Amino acid sequence: MAKKEERNLNVTIKNQEDSKGEMLISVSSVIRQLKKYLAVWIAAAVIAGILGVVVSAVKTFSVKTPARALVSFTYPNIEKGLDPAGRKFEIESMKNPVIIERTLTELGIELDKLEDVRKNISFDYKIPDDAYDKLTAYNSVMDKATSGSLSAAQAMLDTKYYPTQFTVYFDFGEAGFDRKTGVEVLNTLLENYRDYFYEQYGYNEPLGAAVNVADYENYDYAQQVDLFRDSLRQVRSYLNSLSRDDNTTFRSSITGYSFKDLSEYAKTVSSIDLDRISSYISVNNVTKNKDAALAYYDYRIENLNRDKDEYAERLAALETSIAQYEKDSILIFGNGTDSTNTQYATASDQYDSLFRQKTSVEANLAQTKQDIKFYESRRDALKNNKNSSKDNVAQVEADIKALSEKVANIVDLTEKTADDYYENVQFANAYNILIPATKSVGAGIGEAVKSAVKPLFIIEALIFMIYFAIAFLKALKSDNRKKLAKAGADSDDDDEDDEADLEDVIDAIEEEAEEIKEKAEKVVKSNNKKKK
Repeated sequence: MAKKEERNLNVTIKNQEDSKGEMLISVSSVIRQLKKYLAVWIAAAVIAGILGVVVSAVKTFSVKTPARALVSFTYPNIEKGLDPAGRKFEIESMKNPVIIERTLTELGIELDKLEDVRKNISFDYKIPDDAYDKLTAYNSVMDKATSGSLSAAQAMLDTKYYPTQFTVYFDFGEAGFDRKTGVEVLNTLLENYRDYFYEQYGYNEPLGAAVNVADYENYDYAQQVDLFRDSLRQVRSYLNSLSRDDNTTFRSSITGYSFKDLSEYAKTVSSIDLDRISSYISVNNVTKNKDAALAYYDYRIENLNRDKDEYAERLAALETSIAQYEKDSILIFGNGTDSTNTQYATASDQYDSLFRQKTSVEANLAQTKQDIKFYESRRDALKNNKNSSKDNVAQVEADIKALSEKVANIVDLTEKTADDYYENVQFANAYNILIPATKSVGAGIGEAVKSAVKPLFIIEALIFMIYFAIAFLKALKSDNRKKLAKAGADSDDDDEDDEADLEDVIDAIEEEAEEIKEKAEKVVKSNNKKKK
């Protein structure tokens, strides 16, 4: 029943001049042939795939393919090619000898390998398609702009792209390491670069050694107070800069303080503790050496006056520059019905920078004037007072020691709070190791499979084409053999008649040949008789 209901799609290849040249093939026959050779095709495909991966794996492990990792940077202005300090960002800083030295020391590797590691580290990046399209569009706009001022257009169309993700390669074979050690070196180096990055662009760098007053006892008492005053001033300036950059109202989970809290704490210590000790020193003439103290005050006043004159000159120059500066402008033409044109002034980074410099210089000038008055009052008080008693000295030393502990506590809290802020807010994702290098055998095989994908695809496609071609030819041969066998049975009678006719023709030819033979013999005999 199934055979009666079977439907075949037949493809006929026919010679138009000779109907006997027909070739018949059915899709079902092709499918049967495909099923027939399916196991062979699968076996060939699997064997070819395994051999391809094996060859690629042998190549991968024998040539010591460089270890690689993927890192990214995410912080303000990285898209402009700048580092967190506003300077040009250089990924090559990852090859800094300081970082490599830390890495080798941590892994217990001799430092004579430092140069081998450094010169075998390389970097790569890729411009995304959307960024490439953007650059193409911008360049097209600039090429078509043939009239008017291009300064505004150039400011708006940033035709440069700076990468934020980098692939880091380490050719450990050339550096003289095996794969395991090479991967450890690369991953440790990437981790150490994280510490280096934070050391360079955050983590209390502005404080530095300026707030270190551990050796204050080597100075006179008035100078000790000045050291603490300068330290607190720098701490407050640092805290205020952090507070301006903070848009999250950050409060440290480690110290419990915000930047504003710590700034107010430093301000209180400066205005109460420092002023109290300073006034006590001035009123009671507490000094280790009166003449040296007076000389110190005179020197400070002289230097401050020079600073004041310098700030005043800079301020005057900035005010003149601002007054004469012309902002960038955009001229908007009328729409055709209105003949009036409108000109707008646009923001300028240079103009804004002049204002920021002016504000900074004004603040420094005001502070310098206050310091001059302060040291003049100290000098005058010291000239008019008698030498202090031992009790006064003991009191001052005790107060300064307590002050030192408070300042040290403020500095410590500031460092911890800033560390927390940089690590979890400002630079939370500034530097990330997206994909570390791996030393597993599985990863090596994975790399081999990846490198073998393209040739394997070509080989497998070729095997499938051969498999399909064989099935097609086999089906074509089988179907046409059946057709010929069926057609042969119908033409047997015609063949017999043709054979009979052929036999009659052959008999006639034979009889004619006999007659020709007899005549020839007679002619030969007649000629012989004539010769005789």
